Amino acid sequence: MLITTKALPLQLSTGFWCEAIAYTSNGLSTHWLGSAPSSTARIAIRWLRWRASHISDQLDPPAAYPVRCWLADQAEHERALEVLVSGDLYTLTIPDGALRYLLSARPAKHTPLPRRAW
Repeated sequence: MLITTKALPLQLSTGFWCEAIAYTSNGLSTHWLGSAPSSTARIAIRWLRWRASHISDQLDPPAAYPVRCWLADQAEHERALEVLVSGDLYTLTIPDGALRYLLSARPAKHTPLPRRAW
């Protein structure tokens, strides 16, 4: 017997929501690569750096170069921190031919999250 449940919205009261997706430039395919809650903006940036590092390890050197530059750019990380603390969305897009990787972090106060049904 198959039992299904409806996803119920769950509101996070504080913190940040981080996410990584890959999509084709023609918009025909999107792949979820992971997500995580974060209690602080600084931890959210750390998560983005961790995912960007993993992605860059899988790219050819020409595509990985801008990601490695971003990983070493402390001034940009501080700017990203300011963006998150001010309540805005921060994104990093990594192009790789027809594929794009999108890393994002945003305040989670109003982010509805599905509840997992076991």
